[in-house]
Amino acid sequence: MIRAYKFLMRPTVGQAAALGEMLRDHCGLYNGALQERRDAYRHISKTSIKYGQQSAQLKEIRAFDPERQGRWSFSSQQATLRRLDKAFAAFFRRIKSGDTPGYPRFRGVNWFDTVDFPKDGDGCRWDSTPHDQQTRVRFQGVGHVKVNQHRRVVGKVKTVSVKREGRKWFVVLTAEQTQPEPLPVAGSVVGIDMGIVSFLTTSNGEHVANPRHARKAAAKLEAAQHKLSRFGRVRRDKRTANHQRAVQRVADLHRKVRRQRLDHAHKTALGLVRDHDLIAHEDLKIRNMLRSPTPKPNPEQPGSFLANGAAAKAGLNRSISDAGWGVFLTILHAKAESAGRDVIAVDPRNTSRTCPECGHVAAENRPTQEKFHCVSCGHQAHADIVGASNVLRAGLARRQAQPA
Repeated sequence: MIRAYKFLMRPTVGQAAALGEMLRDHCGLYNGALQERRDAYRHISKTSIKYGQQSAQLKEIRAFDPERQGRWSFSSQQATLRRLDKAFAAFFRRIKSGDTPGYPRFRGVNWFDTVDFPKDGDGCRWDSTPHDQQTRVRFQGVGHVKVNQHRRVVGKVKTVSVKREGRKWFVVLTAEQTQPEPLPVAGSVVGIDMGIVSFLTTSNGEHVANPRHARKAAAKLEAAQHKLSRFGRVRRDKRTANHQRAVQRVADLHRKVRRQRLDHAHKTALGLVRDHDLIAHEDLKIRNMLRSPTPKPNPEQPGSFLANGAAAKAGLNRSISDAGWGVFLTILHAKAESAGRDVIAVDPRNTSRTCPECGHVAAENRPTQEKFHCVSCGHQAHADIVGASNVLRAGLARRQAQPA
């Protein structure tokens, strides 16, 4: 199996400048390759350029510009071109499936934050000074950069990436590992119901509180964005020191919320994986849940629209995004795979409207957000616990139906 590791780097002033130049030059290579594809297709011949053709030009590009493109690893530049090729492949795939295409766009210097090295030892070297107690990673054109390695890397390092987040630099590794030993059998199964009031509710009756990190940071973020709005829209190199600090303040607040959300998701998922052999959850289509309601034209007044609940839906969408269900489920599946646990996604339809006692399904069974009262048999319980119990029942049925 493949596992990723992310460590904070502590470059010197000169190394940080070199890392920034590396991102800038890879961004220029990406944009140049994109422009070449656009120009070739706009030509009367409708020429389609592929990755192999652009990769073959790298040798000439590096020889023509040795001070910039010639400084960096050849394989990392190939990875940047391959990244553009994947963007075009995704664009054509969306066209065929009928989705919104989203043509690949040019990247600004501030929006190009990652450089990939496909192989450890080719343009980069993890743990480049093994004789020293301080861990370092070496990049071609940059040098040996100190790394704050807070945990041991298990397995053989396959790829290395440089990532910039604000003023901080990180190295991201992928390591190939043997399948770890599964956790001891816990003898317990559980179903979970994702929600807004409670982040999740288990079939055992436990409620995990929703931390609402974005809502708690809303006042600070609003003040920071208001301060930023006082500055006009100018090029990055034309910003004053106060303008740059205002931009950095907004970005730092967003990053803090993201880290808090990730930390909560990791801890919650770890607790579930340690305590239960099987975890069943709803197969939520989060992208569909975040869609805005369709406008309703007013037939009596052309050009105007009727109320469609867009404001209330926008608030619900913010709460769903703040909860981070998608991030949590991704982490839960990854941890369960490493621990040898089973995670099963089930159809979420009517899970909170079905009586666990008599099986009666009706919207009237849930008169309020929290209360469940079966109109057939009179069973009463917390609506989220009922939903989690039905999710568990469906998950056990699916596991039994799977071939051995």
